[in-house]
Amino acid sequence: MKLGTPTNKGGDAALRRPVGAARRPYHAAAFTLAEVLAALLFLAIVIPAAVEAMHVASLAGEVAARKGQAARVADRILNESLVLTNWNGGTQNGTLTEGALDFRWTLTRQNWPRDLMQLVTAEVTFSAQGHDYSVKLSTLAGSQTPNPMSGTQQ
Repeated sequence: MKLGTPTNKGGDAALRRPVGAARRPYHAAAFTLAEVLAALLFLAIVIPAAVEAMHVASLAGEVAARKGQAARVADRILNESLVLTNWNGGTQNGTLTEGALDFRWTLTRQNWPRDLMQLVTAEVTFSAQGHDYSVKLSTLAGSQTPNPMSGTQQ
């Protein structure tokens, strides 16, 4: 069945090509072998570089987060030692677990060159993706010498 339209009244003439239309050869759109190999070479270079960049970014983010936690641990250790005045007993160390992470800490003291003060340092070490990192916090504390008049410590 042949349908008619206002410009085409139907019939066999509607199925034929116009007289002036030349037959064009059919060209399929495709890539050449050289283009495909160049694209594969490009991907072979870019993909490992992108994966390495993501690994470095992941490590940087993890280290930054853990450094923040380690700084809070060092601050807590330093404040507790100053309040309890146990920093004068020499080097102290231990491990503090915060969540699923372990933080190793060391508390040291040194004589301050001026006055009768001590430099108290808390160093917290942590591990991130197989590497060890550390954070140090220091403060000055008054020397703990007994006062002969009152028998208390200054």
